[in-house]
Amino acid sequence: MATGFVKLGNKVIFVDIDERKIKMINNAQPPIYEEGLEELMQELKGKYHATNDYRWAILNSDITFITVGTPSKPDGSIDLTHVKQAAKSIGKALRDKEDYHVVVVKSTVLPGTTEEVVKPILEKHSGKKAFKDFGLAMNPEFLREGVALKDFLNPDRIVLGVQDEKTKKILEELYEPINAPKLIVDIKTAEMIKYASNAFLATKISFANEIGNICKKLGIDSWKVFEGVGLDHRISPHFFKTGIGFGGSCFPKDVKALIKKAEEIGENPLILKAVIEVNERQPLKMIELLKKHIPELKGRKIGVLGLAFKPNTDDVRETRAYIIIKKLLEEGASVIAYDPKAMENFKRFYPDVSGGIEYATSPEDVLKSTEIILIVTEWPDFEELDYSGKIVIDGRRIKAAERTARIYEGVCW
Repeated sequence: MATGFVKLGNKVIFVDIDERKIKMINNAQPPIYEEGLEELMQELKGKYHATNDYRWAILNSDITFITVGTPSKPDGSIDLTHVKQAAKSIGKALRDKEDYHVVVVKSTVLPGTTEEVVKPILEKHSGKKAFKDFGLAMNPEFLREGVALKDFLNPDRIVLGVQDEKTKKILEELYEPINAPKLIVDIKTAEMIKYASNAFLATKISFANEIGNICKKLGIDSWKVFEGVGLDHRISPHFFKTGIGFGGSCFPKDVKALIKKAEEIGENPLILKAVIEVNERQPLKMIELLKKHIPELKGRKIGVLGLAFKPNTDDVRETRAYIIIKKLLEEGASVIAYDPKAMENFKRFYPDVSGGIEYATSPEDVLKSTEIILIVTEWPDFEELDYSGKIVIDGRRIKAAERTARIYEGVCW
């Protein structure tokens, strides 16, 4: 988002508490993998700066976006620790700011959070009043990991949750260069649009997988089914790839947070609960299918291709690979795994299973090491491989495996 704003002609100050990230950004190195990001950061070097100094950043800017993480607590509710810390630091800096400054919540937060949590913290630490002395808005993000830069510059829509006219005008001016529908709503509605969008997309995936499981038992190719279903303009084909379910930093935590919020206000969100239940069961279908061909996994070496939750990212949060590898190790199997971008992150995020994994230097090494292959992430590299002589359980529909494997099982096809 920040690099996109620089490309649109703005000057941007990144603020973080992580010195490693600050140093990387100031050296034009992105701390995450995103297609085209490093090249753009190199091209725009000198037009942005990273610091840990909130006060300096806010005194030298007009708008501050809060973009920190909002992870799940163990019970599924949202953890606002980082949002509160950021609001406190911004509030303290605003105390010394004479000009009107706009604070925008970009982090995914439940309806009511901006006005009931962020606003009081900002007011307390700044000694100022929101919508009068400083602006406050909610601007949800709809970026897909892997193509986030493209999505920022060419969005389906821009949603601005605002209350005062001055903030509205400033944000409209900021987003004016981007040609997309701009929906202006109140703050709480903007927060809900984000949750409803993610919950619906997650629902499409779980619905497709439930139908896909039925198709598998009936000998029907679920991808052909959803090709037909998706041609209906009321439905659309997007997010109908059947397989082993969704992961990542958004869908699982956002659906769980919405379930928790609904229960707090006396609603029982049956559909949302089923979405999560189907998704948690789905990756284990790979183990079921594998056991059809190899009933005893103890002592067997199994290759796992893909650790990221999706291709073109190094993000392993809520990846289906973790559930699958954990189960394989519990069954007494050994695992050799490969991912083009996510192996280091996987080691760091999942130390409980990482010790039982041998990490390969290439996908070919995985194929040389074992006859049993599970395909967990649909990296394009995996389409270039020869799976001859292998038993392949495919969670993502890799056509090369379908064509060349000795034994091939698709999860829903």
